[in-house]
Amino acid sequence: MLVSHLLRDKGEGVFTASPHETLLGAAAMLHARRVGSIVVMEQDQVVGILSERDIIRALARSGGGGLSRPISELMTKDVIYADPLETIDVLLERMTDRRIRHLPVVRDGRLIGIVSIGDLVKAKIAEAEAESRHLKAYIAAG
Repeated sequence: MLVSHLLRDKGEGVFTASPHETLLGAAAMLHARRVGSIVVMEQDQVVGILSERDIIRALARSGGGGLSRPISELMTKDVIYADPLETIDVLLERMTDRRIRHLPVVRDGRLIGIVSIGDLVKAKIAEAEAESRHLKAYIAAG
């Protein structure tokens, strides 16, 4: 399955924030939207990604005072992307190798969606179940 198919089913909505937003504001967004990361944008350009783990690291290093720092100080700036024409298997391998849980999806330099490791695992399970149903029907048809 291609990432573009997954986004078609999942939707292309992405929660974004400004690099000037505080970590406290970002934590509130993550909580309210029930997501694990926010893509950081300046104008129409992706400049970073901030995850729950980044906020926990800031708390561990600086205590509660770290929450007043801007996202830009703690976000991952070297963002790893997905292409909509890549397969789920390729992305699962990339995410496992890099130990990341979210990949922004970019086409022609524009952000068009985001996928999580959970999205990819769910799609793989659905693929396996569909294949199993087809094989059972094939065997039953004789």
